[in-house]
Amino acid sequence: MAKGKKAKQAKGKTITLKMAQNCIELSLDGKRRLDLSFKEITMVPKCIQKLDKMDQLDLSRNLIRKIPDFIDHFITITVLDLHSNYLEELPLVIGRLQNLLVLNLCNNRLTSLPDEIGLLRSLQTLNLGVNQLETLPSTIAALEDLRHLGLSDNRFTRVPFCISRLRKLERVNLDRNPIITEMMPSQESLLLTERLYLVKDSSLCEVCRKKCQTERMKMEEAVKSKTPK
Repeated sequence: MAKGKKAKQAKGKTITLKMAQNCIELSLDGKRRLDLSFKEITMVPKCIQKLDKMDQLDLSRNLIRKIPDFIDHFITITVLDLHSNYLEELPLVIGRLQNLLVLNLCNNRLTSLPDEIGLLRSLQTLNLGVNQLETLPSTIAALEDLRHLGLSDNRFTRVPFCISRLRKLERVNLDRNPIITEMMPSQESLLLTERLYLVKDSSLCEVCRKKCQTERMKMEEAVKSKTPK
């Protein structure tokens, strides 16, 4: 490369309206899905604004750095898949997608979420794994129908308090976060980097529930035995 010249950034592929139309899939139950995954695009194609009458939109496994504001044209979608891109933030208009049931943001570069995420009142599954999040906005507590929350491989040092208000939440995945546990035998805090799940007792079978209760009692006894009298 000649001196003084900067390395050119790799250009993403261009998606035309006709190409996008060829990516529309129709399920057996009549649901329309626009699948633009694995297209090596760096930007969400403007032309897809004309295809906003979709039930699902898949933009996963691309090179997208920013979600444009026209995403709010897809007001009917119930599934939005954005995983495995280069997103560092979400647009505030994300809160207008009132019909969303599933939002997959796994494997991006998010360091924060907008408060508007709490407007997605129908959301049942939110996957935020493999990002750079340290906290969640308090508005997450407004997601009354949320059942599954993925937070693995982030930077949480404690379990976000706002999720305690989610009454329908069945499972939280906190794998491989530097969670500091205070109720441990060691006087020093232990950093959990392996597996940590939060699961409602009601979602466990009787055998698993009894096993968890036994393990909990063992931990409590270990803490008591290590506590100075």
